[in-house]
Amino acid sequence: MTDGQQRLAVITGGGSGMGRAWARRLASEGTRVVLLDLNEAGMAETARGHEERISFRAVDVTATEEVAKVFADIEHALGPVDRVANAAAIMPFGRLLEQDPKQINQVMSVNYTGLVNVAAAALPPMLARGQGEFISFSSMTGLIPGLLMGAYAASKAAVQFYSEILYHENRNSGVRFCCVCPPAVNTALWKQAEATVVPKLPSKGETLEADQVIDEIERCLKAGEPFAYPGKQTRIGVLMRRFFPGFVWRVAHQAEGF
Repeated sequence: MTDGQQRLAVITGGGSGMGRAWARRLASEGTRVVLLDLNEAGMAETARGHEERISFRAVDVTATEEVAKVFADIEHALGPVDRVANAAAIMPFGRLLEQDPKQINQVMSVNYTGLVNVAAAALPPMLARGQGEFISFSSMTGLIPGLLMGAYAASKAAVQFYSEILYHENRNSGVRFCCVCPPAVNTALWKQAEATVVPKLPSKGETLEADQVIDEIERCLKAGEPFAYPGKQTRIGVLMRRFFPGFVWRVAHQAEGF
């Protein structure tokens, strides 16, 4: 975004984590921000000190019609949306057959279906105008699946493929797309994962700060690249997964001990 005073961004998952960090950064740069989340107390905390530029709506991103209505309301009340960042996610870890299937389905619903609902609501007006920015959050685990992370990794792999195809179907539209695939980030989401079980391999790896991830997304958008891979280990991991998948799994089994 170049002209912050005239811009409007919508951020899902704005009640904490990446959504909070990016909302405050954009607001400090002069951008108007609307947060979407079910965590109203968290969104109020995000907006604290930036009330003139940050507003929020309680929205369940898994509810298709609710998401469609809120985007229509935002455009009607505030004008065209220039940027959408899909930061809403949940991250419980555990062995797949030891997790409640309802929990696994919820992970897919929030992390993937939420993205689908937001894209369907937000992108048609952007495409009609021939401009805008659409950011989706995958993960290093969407590239490199790991033990004890099956539900989350599956949801983020779905995000990655959806985002890649979405980009190619609309690459000459004037809308810029970026799917970011970070490693562990020092936010409340990673702490949510640690509250269930801590996979040894990612916990030994690189942990980034939210601003590092945001910087890489901004670079990705300016460069017109469809994917952002923050952190040195992520870029190495992409190559390792592509060329040495057996080695990646051996390291995972050695780390977890089974």
